Amino acid sequence: MELNYFKDKLFDLLNDSEGMGITDLNSDEQNNLLTVRTEDGNVFEIVCQQTEDKHPK
Repeated sequence: MELNYFKDKLFDLLNDSEGMGITDLNSDEQNNLLTVRTEDGNVFEIVCQQTEDKHPK
């Protein structure tokens, strides 16, 4: 799975989620960052980066 595909799917999941109280969702593609604002005023940043598999099967 490629990083951009993963970011797009994660954005879709957050955007379509009900019951999480998300009021705003922004994507900063250049910095691989998702910013999530919730109903209670909290803001969360999710940084997406691909790493090497540290626990191979």
